[in-house]
Amino acid sequence: MTIDFLDERRKALEEAFFRKENARLLENLREKRHDEEKRTSLSRASGIEDRALLDALVHEGLQAESLAAITLVPLVFTAWGDGKLEPPERFAILSAADASGIARGSASFELLESWLRDRPHHTLFRAWVQYVHVLCERLRDDDRKALRDNVLHRAREVAKAAGGVLGLGPKIAPGQQAVLDKLADAFSGGGASAGA
Repeated sequence: MTIDFLDERRKALEEAFFRKENARLLENLREKRHDEEKRTSLSRASGIEDRALLDALVHEGLQAESLAAITLVPLVFTAWGDGKLEPPERFAILSAADASGIARGSASFELLESWLRDRPHHTLFRAWVQYVHVLCERLRDDDRKALRDNVLHRAREVAKAAGGVLGLGPKIAPGQQAVLDKLADAFSGGGASAGA
């Protein structure tokens, strides 16, 4: 009877272990499939085929539904360039979001809100730089220049939003100017490893 009891106990422990292990493996498989679905959806929406870039964008929380938010990454990093996000900068970014058709309550807007609440990690900036490189490979020179000028103009407007105190001091903080320089560099093929 003791041997039968020990044998039953051993079998019960083995079954419990394998149930837990199977559940863990199944959950890992579900996560991988979910990430793959996000990558596929994001690829369809953006036209991006570079797997490493898609992985980086998915890791940063971007999905097809929130793709529009990537156009605001330069503005967000410019605002945070001096280490803090001022109310006028926030207003300028939200105005840019509205002008871009990003509706309040949308996935893009919620992602943007999280970036305005907490400074995003520099890996998001790197992912944006990769995105720009892929995008620029598809554009003609004059279209690439127009995109660069538009991005830099919008980012400068955010940087100027809280610049200078009573009209004194620099209009653009040095940290924000450094981000603007990295943004410009991204369009010339540099800055891939630069964090903002």
